[in-house]
Parts: sequence; C-alpha cells; structure tokens
Amino acid sequence: MNSTHFAPLSPVTTLPLSALRDRLLDLICQTAYKEGDFVLSSGQASAYYINGKQVTLHPAGGVMVGRLLLAALPPTVTAVAGLTLGADPLVTAVSIVGFYEGRSITPLIVRKETKGHGTRAYIEGPALPEGTPVTVLEDVVTTGQSAWKAVERLRLAGYQVETVLALVDRQQGGAEFYRQQGLNFRALFGIRDLQAHYGAMAQQES
Repeated sequence: MNSTHFAPLSPVTTLPLSALRDRLLDLICQTAYKEGDFVLSSGQASAYYINGKQVTLHPAGGVMVGRLLLAALPPTVTAVAGLTLGADPLVTAVSIVGFYEGRSITPLIVRKETKGHGTRAYIEGPALPEGTPVTVLEDVVTTGQSAWKAVERLRLAGYQVETVLALVDRQQGGAEFYRQQGLNFRALFGIRDLQAHYGAMAQQES
C-alpha cells in the first residue's frame, strides 16, 4: 500500500463530509501509516509510524483535511495555529478552505524557538486582537506535548485557546493530558480506526 495515486482532486471539494472522511482514511492508510519497528520523536519504541505530512502535503489530502477540520472548529473561532512543522500545512489548508466556504480563519504558525533576527517573534502570521479565540491543530498526537507548546505560547501572546484538533490520535496519553489542562480535544481518527482499515485493505490486496 505504497501508492501515492489518488482520484482527481475535484470530487473531494464537493463530497459530503461523511464520504470525505472515508476517502481521507483511505489516503492515510495508503501513504502515511506504516507498520514495522520505529522510534518516535518522544523516544518511545513503536510497532507503527504515521507520517502525517504524506497526507497534509498531498493535493487532495490537504483539501480533505482542510474541509474536515474546518467543520470541526468551534463556531466562535476565527484563527487556527500550530507548532511548526507538522501543523504548517494544516493551518494553511483550513484557512484556504474556509475562505472558499465564506468563513474567515486566520492561520498562525508557532515557532519552536524565536527567530534570531527582526522581531524575534514566536508566532508568525497576522497580528490579531488580544482575546481572539484560536484553535490549535496537530497532525499526529502522542503525548500531547507539541500542541501544548503552541497553546502556552499563544496564551502568552494574549490569545484565547480552549481546543486542540488533530488528524490522528495515537491514544497514548495525549487526550488525557489535554483534559488535565482543561482543554477540549478531538481527533478525526483514532489509531484503532487506522489499524482496522489498514488490515482490511491488506486483506483485499492479498
């Protein structure tokens, strides 16, 4: 299941969200989900690996992720943000899809370190009024620490952050961590969704 071939882009702009979710799950299992022996960025050993950028940087994948995450945003939210690099295509996709759907969503990118010149800012993007509601986006959640760094820096900048949205939850403590921090959390998929679908696709191909 290494194929990067996908159906033409246009249908994913008009499919109902329920059907779109199924198409996105196909793409994740075809391109992003791998089984084997891996070491994660947290240092944990894992029998599988999810490279979210194989989906979020895919032309059709970006549109699908943008539409589905936009639909999951709280209605009061007018900006999305995330920690570079994984969240960069997510915030861009949601903002662009939102524009086409008549909803203004400002994208913000949170640096891991301040840039060493100019304003030395942590946050890149248009300056927004203090108290602006911002939802943090993440591609794959494991422990929850990456998105939490974004939450902390956005709050220090004066923004209101109450929700984290993710493409995939590995279900290894991230959701519980966010709840402990008083954050709402939702993922489009849990790891069991991916593993079940990946197994079914493998059986069909055998």
